[in-house]
Amino acid sequence: MLPRRGRAVPSRADGRRRQRVADEAKAKAERRRSLRPLRTLVPYVGRYRPQVAIAIFALVAAAGATLAVPLAVRRMIDFGFSGQNAEFIDRYFLVLIAVVAALAGASALRYYFVIWIGERVVADLRADVFRHLTRLSPAFFDTAQSGEVVSRLTADTTQIKSAVGASASIALRNLVLFVGATAMMVVTSPRLSAFVLLAIPVIVLPLVWFGRTVRGRARLAQDTLAGAAAYASEAIGAVRTLQAFTNEVFATGRFAGEVEKAFQAARSQMKARAVLTAFAIFVIFASVVAVLWIGAQDVLAGRITAGALGQFVLYSVFAAGALGELSQVWGEISQAAGAAERLAELLEEKPAIAPPADPLPLPVPPHGALAFEGVAFSYPGRPDVGVIRDISFEVAPGETVAIVGPSGAGKSTLFHLLLRFYDPTAGRVLVDGVDVARADPIEVRRRIAIVPQDTVIFAASAAENLRYGRPDASDAELRAAAEDALATGFIDALPEGFDTLLGERGVTLSGGQRQRIAIARAILKDAPVLLLDEATSALDAESESLVQTALERLMRGRTTLVIAHRLATVQAADRILVMDAGRIAETGTHEELVAKGGLYAKLARLQFADGGARPVL
Repeated sequence: MLPRRGRAVPSRADGRRRQRVADEAKAKAERRRSLRPLRTLVPYVGRYRPQVAIAIFALVAAAGATLAVPLAVRRMIDFGFSGQNAEFIDRYFLVLIAVVAALAGASALRYYFVIWIGERVVADLRADVFRHLTRLSPAFFDTAQSGEVVSRLTADTTQIKSAVGASASIALRNLVLFVGATAMMVVTSPRLSAFVLLAIPVIVLPLVWFGRTVRGRARLAQDTLAGAAAYASEAIGAVRTLQAFTNEVFATGRFAGEVEKAFQAARSQMKARAVLTAFAIFVIFASVVAVLWIGAQDVLAGRITAGALGQFVLYSVFAAGALGELSQVWGEISQAAGAAERLAELLEEKPAIAPPADPLPLPVPPHGALAFEGVAFSYPGRPDVGVIRDISFEVAPGETVAIVGPSGAGKSTLFHLLLRFYDPTAGRVLVDGVDVARADPIEVRRRIAIVPQDTVIFAASAAENLRYGRPDASDAELRAAAEDALATGFIDALPEGFDTLLGERGVTLSGGQRQRIAIARAILKDAPVLLLDEATSALDAESESLVQTALERLMRGRTTLVIAHRLATVQAADRILVMDAGRIAETGTHEELVAKGGLYAKLARLQFADGGARPVL
């Protein structure tokens, strides 16, 4: 039976997708209600077992030294305060000095190794998160804000460092001290201990509730701050555009609003944490006062000695102080749990493009043969829009094929599929006869060099930028590649030559200079396949002439795909593919296509209508 018109019939895939989203949301909500995200750190801590063992030993030793003090106090109160026991007091004070020395040494050892572990764990975590980010598919970065991702990598890891280092040290010390002091309280006076144990649920349950509140607000504060950082990163990266359009007031106002949101979220978190701290301190020490009053009645009734009461009070103060410290540290650990959750979300991201379990090897030596067989593709963010539709063509080794067509025809998408940034929704893309979907993406990309339209220049030296083509290139190879790209002239003219810092995004270079650096990178890579993505667009005549000469040197002996707006490279191509609306509309040489009088001839006439000054291909 056909469905009624206008009524959507959900597919099984839709149902599974909705269920998966619901399950993920439920899992995230569960993590936010607990400290479970901190489990992410356990494997990192486990790498340093010797340091952890030393830290635990020092922790126990420091706690033992602290717990020994009340025993000495009790002995002095009960037996030492008389003239004939002067030597007894002297001996006990010497013992106390030794205990204090042991406490100081163990505390220093504990602090050093716990902080060391925190710093080491966070350094490893940052490296792993960044490594994972570099392996995620472009589809992830199509929707993710780079500033927000960087905020997780920096601010959130700093939050974890504080918790794993100082906060963890304080928490462990006070946890051991609390357990040890509680045990000694029971040994000293079971009766008084019973009153204390009855008060513990009254103290702990509200602390747990407050802790959940702090945890939720900490996550909100971190998310809000990350949003502000993302906007700041975007605005600073485009500061010239911002200033050119005189949008300084607008940008600063928007950022101030984002910062204010972050402040309000942080204030809400601080308020909850302040209430938590005040409640904990009052309830804990009020309980100590109540137990002290009961103990005083027992001393008067002869049920306990004054020394035993002093010992019990010291242990109860230790336990109360440790519990109070734990309540304060709990807030920091809750913040760290929120940060760990955000990092875990990044680490849980799976690359949409991953090597198969048993990748097919590419032939050696490489030939440079390319083929598209019935390829169709839609971007993940727009699955209903067919960018590529049933594309089929082959490129022989050493052949130069130009791809032209109106904007949005799908030209650059062919490059994305060839580099396997995305997988086609139908058909196959082959490099040297191997389906790239069944090969290791890294091995495929090693056979391809690209000169993009918008060259990325890193905030590093000219030499470091060139070595992106091949990191192990020697200085001589670097200079040779620069010479072939006609780049040595302007590089040698820089203040420090190849060692000159080029500034963020290469702001100190012209468009033609940036393009020639990109060409030098491609020369250094020495790949059998070359992709030129509008490499001469938006250049002046002199720069275009230099870049074109460098490109001709680069193209020799290589399989070359050229996306071109200008006809200089197109006319010299062995073959031209004319794309329109995701399909190949025409194929042939420049002369053949002009003679056909189709789309290519129309675009050529438009380009030359005003003397060739207006590139439209």
